[in-house]
Amino acid sequence: MTDLTRLDAWQALAAHAESVRDTPMRALFDADPDRFQRFHLRLGDLVLDYSKNRLTAETLPLLVELARQTGVEARRDAMFAGQPINSTEQRSVLHVALRDPTDTPVLVDGADVKPEIRAVLERMKAFTTAVHDGTWRGATGKVITDVVNIGIGGSDLGPVMVTEALKPYARPGLRVHFVSNVDATHIATTLQGLDPATTLFLVASKTFTTQETLTNAQTARAWVVDALGETAVRHHFAALSTNAKAVEAFGIDPNVMFGFWDWVGGRYSLWSAIGLPIALAVGFEAFRALLDGAHAMDDHFRTAPLDQNMPVILALLGVWYGGFHGAHAHAVLPYDQSLHRLPAYLQQADMESNGKRVTLDGQPVAWGTGPILFGEPGTNGQHSFYQLIHQGTHLIPCDFLAPATSFHPLGRHHPILLSNVLAQAEALMRGRTEAEARAELEGRGLKGAELEALLPHIVFPGNRPSNTLVFRRLDPRTLGMIIALYEHKIHVQATVWGINAYDQWGVELGKRLAGAILPELEDDTRPLAHDASTNALIGLIREWRR
Repeated sequence: MTDLTRLDAWQALAAHAESVRDTPMRALFDADPDRFQRFHLRLGDLVLDYSKNRLTAETLPLLVELARQTGVEARRDAMFAGQPINSTEQRSVLHVALRDPTDTPVLVDGADVKPEIRAVLERMKAFTTAVHDGTWRGATGKVITDVVNIGIGGSDLGPVMVTEALKPYARPGLRVHFVSNVDATHIATTLQGLDPATTLFLVASKTFTTQETLTNAQTARAWVVDALGETAVRHHFAALSTNAKAVEAFGIDPNVMFGFWDWVGGRYSLWSAIGLPIALAVGFEAFRALLDGAHAMDDHFRTAPLDQNMPVILALLGVWYGGFHGAHAHAVLPYDQSLHRLPAYLQQADMESNGKRVTLDGQPVAWGTGPILFGEPGTNGQHSFYQLIHQGTHLIPCDFLAPATSFHPLGRHHPILLSNVLAQAEALMRGRTEAEARAELEGRGLKGAELEALLPHIVFPGNRPSNTLVFRRLDPRTLGMIIALYEHKIHVQATVWGINAYDQWGVELGKRLAGAILPELEDDTRPLAHDASTNALIGLIREWRR
């Protein structure tokens, strides 16, 4: 592919970055009282304020031109059309089809996938209703009170995040739990206090071969069988999988196997049957609203001009800071405790997608790709890593997310929360100059050597960029819009960087090596043929386990 850095748009951006490098954002605000109006977008009850960025009137058109020169519109359209844009696996990428309620056909290999999608959704709805109304019962005839989803990666992080975020919509009388870690602690502590007679397990594995998931599933199976007998398995397990033979061999009724397709990537799969625990947790209508919100963002992404397109704007800002300002990390900071799992979810969505070192045609990239993504809910994060963001040596662009209203309007809690998120974004942008710091210290009565010694420590450089996403309330539709917004941001950045966002070969090597080490840990007589460090550690573990 063409060297990204040789494109005319890239060269123009490089020159522009130098021309604005010393221009503080506070000066841009002072010069333009309408800056917010110029640099914000609204879609329904979701507002993106991107005015607190290092942008002038010239910046955005240059970034949009880069998007055009790298084929963002064409690759976007190819994805929606079902073309196999996952080139290393020759697969379509159609999570957008999962949430499209229209009758417009979406073709994969000449066949419309919409009827199959609708059929699975109807089966999910029927099963959810049966569990909720007590039609589906355990082996002893008791109604289900607890659901345990067993998965890992995309079959865990998305459903966990959404279920936590939508707790105000939770169905009374049904608790949903998640087990992902192969560490026995996770499933052991989850099962404590649960009753096998009223617990339903969902085993989420497309191939039904994922080591961590199947290990946990077998432990859960033994727990049920020990209490209720072998025949109870069919009453207490369902599968989110495509491997009917393995599912049936496990003892799960094929009628409660919910399938999906190879054009659904794991980290984009919560919209598919992998979302069954979400539907069970909050009801199928809320799950449908989640899909509808995502579809609204899909339509916006597909049709809005690039310079008025939320995912495109967020993506290009990331390219701007990574490519021209030396930023290697990005913080996602939800000021809503319900979104406490959003950063973890986006870590997989973003870093597994865009943590790539070669281009689509296999050549090493000569520019930065995906950033390190991290985050924590506010205000807790303010007492953790915000120090580094405000006064550290790294430039870390931030996304702040905040609901205007709370499901728990207790006293002054929510106004205090909102005052903090707005203040943090303002502080990052404005900073505190030496003159302002000096005046503040003098106002405290400090002077002389004491003032001069403290002065450099309370200067804030400012000019630290951030985006703020404000929404009326965190309902299912809004959450769907937010998730889809970040999915499409990732897609656009991958397109600009010329990489494949939809494979994840980087997770394979460690798994393969673990397969070789496992029998060596279980059999002390096996010879070791690893590096000196690995051999020594295996030997030490063998010794201690004796």
